[in-house]
Amino acid sequence: MIELRDVSKIYDTGKVQVHALKKVSLRIEEREFVAIMGHSGSGKSTLLNILGFLDKPDEGSYLLHGTDITTLGDDELSLLRNNIAGFVFQQFNLLPRMNSLDNAGLPLIYAGRKDFKSAAKEKIAQVMLAHRESHFPNELSGGEQQRVAIARAIVNRPLILFADEPTGNLDSKSEEEILSILEDLHRSGITIIMVTHEMEIAARAGRILRMRDGEIISDEIVRKKKMIRTRAGMSIKDILGKKHSAFGTAEFADYFHQAVSSIVSHKLRSMLSILGILIGVAAVISMVALGEGAKESITQSLSSLGSNLLTVRTGSHRQGGIALQTGLVTRLTMDDARDISRMNEVRRVSPSVIGRAQVVFNNRNWNTQLWGTGVDYATMRAAVPISGRFFTADELKVRKKVAIVGATIIKELFGTMNSVGQTIKINRINFKIIGILPVKGASFFHDQDDAIVIPVTTAMYRVLGKEYVDFIDVEVRNQQMIDQALSAIRNLIIKRHRLNPDDQDSFEIRDVSEIRDLMTQTTMTMSLLLGIVAAISILVGGIGIMNIMLVSVKERIKEIGLRKAIGARRKDILVQFLIESSLLTFSGGIIGIFIGCGISILISLMAQWSIRISLTAVTLSSMVSIMIGIGFGLWPAVQASRLNPIEALRYE
Repeated sequence: MIELRDVSKIYDTGKVQVHALKKVSLRIEEREFVAIMGHSGSGKSTLLNILGFLDKPDEGSYLLHGTDITTLGDDELSLLRNNIAGFVFQQFNLLPRMNSLDNAGLPLIYAGRKDFKSAAKEKIAQVMLAHRESHFPNELSGGEQQRVAIARAIVNRPLILFADEPTGNLDSKSEEEILSILEDLHRSGITIIMVTHEMEIAARAGRILRMRDGEIISDEIVRKKKMIRTRAGMSIKDILGKKHSAFGTAEFADYFHQAVSSIVSHKLRSMLSILGILIGVAAVISMVALGEGAKESITQSLSSLGSNLLTVRTGSHRQGGIALQTGLVTRLTMDDARDISRMNEVRRVSPSVIGRAQVVFNNRNWNTQLWGTGVDYATMRAAVPISGRFFTADELKVRKKVAIVGATIIKELFGTMNSVGQTIKINRINFKIIGILPVKGASFFHDQDDAIVIPVTTAMYRVLGKEYVDFIDVEVRNQQMIDQALSAIRNLIIKRHRLNPDDQDSFEIRDVSEIRDLMTQTTMTMSLLLGIVAAISILVGGIGIMNIMLVSVKERIKEIGLRKAIGARRKDILVQFLIESSLLTFSGGIIGIFIGCGISILISLMAQWSIRISLTAVTLSSMVSIMIGIGFGLWPAVQASRLNPIEALRYE
């Protein structure tokens, strides 16, 4: 069954080399009970580790059923340990956060078995601990812990049981119980290889090997083995070719349970780790919400500028590069507006004048901005009344004294009274209110609702005394015709006012869409900067997660060694720690989402800022928190997966 040929093992301590095994050759048949004896440092534990696939020899060959296993990789050796070998350690090596039943069933999880609970119950009962299956290791005596360890060792029905000083930490009664169990297992057909330093324990075996200075100095047959019926085992080739799910339900449940247990058992440390991710995610949510809110507010404000809009304004007389006064060169007229409206590229035109006016209603008065506009102003500038109506072309033509007022005027002059149909005085002239402008709010420290709109002809000739217009709003038919319309309007104004084509100061044409695009881009840039600042917080939190996971790996080195000894592969350990780090960051992310939304709402209520909580930001933050857990937990997880099982089990 087992054959070692000239096996040597050397440990390099950095200063000296220790020859733990020196060209050891050994053959062990099936169903033997072999005891290995020797003083400390004789090499007996090293020999057991090599026989149990926990370690590899530096020289020589190890044949198992005729197959040389010295060339196998770590994961292949894990498969052999999980399917052929069972281990009983002197220190028991039970996982403290798992009860007896879960400890006993642990090897079956790495075997991909879904029925590990029932199999573990059977083996717990076999070692006479059915009444203690729900107890944790710290609730069991030393003998009971070792019996749980034996149940774990035989739960996968191994061909070979390796026992390293199985009675070393037990009293005489518990020692006898453990030896009786080992003898029963041997009689059932399991090959047992046991390390001990006590002769009376070794005498229970059928064969005794004595070692000194890394060599076998004697090989004594105490009693001949009896032919025992045993189960047929899988061949080495079948075991190595055995298909095993990369990530089964039982494994995930174990990993998740261990992750939760680890987090709960170190509450303060876990909360401090989660805090970094929490702050980062909350910052992302709140900053993006504020940025989106600001963007939406600006979009609403810019909607009043209209779409595909050009504004023709009078120019400034300049002297020495200084603008002296607006409108000293070119005076725009109603005729200019009429001719512009006849262009093929133009859909609507609204000539406008602006000024200040004193408004009086009963015993209340208010100074506000007065707008004289054309009929199409309401559609072009998103000023369709929310109550009442806008003035008509006939009212414009006859210079009707009608007005549409903003929300601020309503509040200051009328309060809760219905204002439509009421008569007010504008600069001592009676006007009838026929509509209420839509609420637009403040824009650039200017109250857009503090305004009154009247027909442009009424404003020019009855209120402000102007014979010209201050600007002309022009709505182009589509975005593609903006440049064409701009050129045509420029040529028209030059022709009508007999201007020099090179005179750039006479008038100007502004493309409102360019202003809107510039402001939108600025808002997007600010939102991006806020998001980057918040993302840095998540990055800092990720570094904290990496640090805590490195500490977690350090604390659980012996656990990692045990899991590897009972069949865990590298990717099993890797996934286990990645789940733990992801759970930490995801928990922080979920809490951060709620806090971020709460902060956003609180800022909105206290500062009266517009916010818009983005579902995309919430989803992205959740995904990023998980990715941070995977990314920053990867290095600690890789470190854990690369641990040598022997070194891990010996770690103090």
